[in-house]
Amino acid sequence: MCLNRFLSNHALTPEGINSFLSSLKCNNGGKHAYYRAIRVFCNWLEKNDLLDYNPIKRVDPPRLSRAVLPSINTEQVEYLINYVKDLRYKAIISLLADSGLRLSELASITADDIDWDNLTIKIWGKGGKQRKAPFTRKTACLLTSVVNHNGHGQNIWHLKRKSIQCMLSELSRSTDISCNAHAFRRGFACNLHRNGLSTLDIMHLGGWSDLSMVLRYTQSITFEDCLKHYRQVE
Repeated sequence: MCLNRFLSNHALTPEGINSFLSSLKCNNGGKHAYYRAIRVFCNWLEKNDLLDYNPIKRVDPPRLSRAVLPSINTEQVEYLINYVKDLRYKAIISLLADSGLRLSELASITADDIDWDNLTIKIWGKGGKQRKAPFTRKTACLLTSVVNHNGHGQNIWHLKRKSIQCMLSELSRSTDISCNAHAFRRGFACNLHRNGLSTLDIMHLGGWSDLSMVLRYTQSITFEDCLKHYRQVE
């Protein structure tokens, strides 16, 4: 649809692309999405020898803002675990905080994936890569109860990914705490960073492929800790 909007009123030239992006009323994040769609289209045309030159190569992408994204701290995790009544939800919250699992990874856990001796879970991560994710003894107690109750099947939760997502969304609305899986993942990185782990250790524990996302996820730490030190010397 965005390509139709562009091609129906603008030429497939650097000038046409820039004019189209400038005419958009959305923020730079929205403009960047249009830019990416046009880039994919131009690259496809070039790959199939349908363009003499690729106009997107002469167009600068819209600058994206780098807002500090919300992350969940340990106090909020404890509050959420006590707030929910369902044992599965308690275990999900605790495991998300412990491991920084992505939602798709969490929703695919089976009983056979859990290594109780080493307190790790074998998962298939982003890009089809297999890795292990850690969890604490406190979470182990919750997971043991879930598995013993009826944790055998397609996943230990007997919940689909969408159902877990809806549970977290409802929890966000009722507690005013950002409870999506990415907020837990950012909290996982931030809390480990506060406890002195290096960004390289966090990268391996959280299954990131490079340090850039770890650095972005932990950027709020710098301000929060500096502000704490600032208040101490006021």
